[in-house]
Amino acid sequence: MITGKQRAFLKKLSNGLEMVAHIGKNGITPEITKSVDEVLEKRELVKIAILQSCEEKPKDAARTLGERTRADVVSVVGKKFVLYRRSKTKPKIEFI
Repeated sequence: MITGKQRAFLKKLSNGLEMVAHIGKNGITPEITKSVDEVLEKRELVKIAILQSCEEKPKDAARTLGERTRADVVSVVGKKFVLYRRSKTKPKIEFI
């Protein structure tokens, strides 16, 4: 669980991130979950977009994917959301 200050710090870091996944009409598939899980281990912070064809609400998708990957939801803005999970092997993000 991350604190409010940590969440603000992660939001700031996420501004320059590119999307690592796009959720389409099929919703959150096992393939997307696996892909995001692998990227979280490498980068710790990921940004994901929901396409117009997806019927799932962004907050629900963020919560579901966060639960499946054991990651914290940092923010949900429009059709994009950011997840954070500390790497088990090579942590990169150090909180101030």
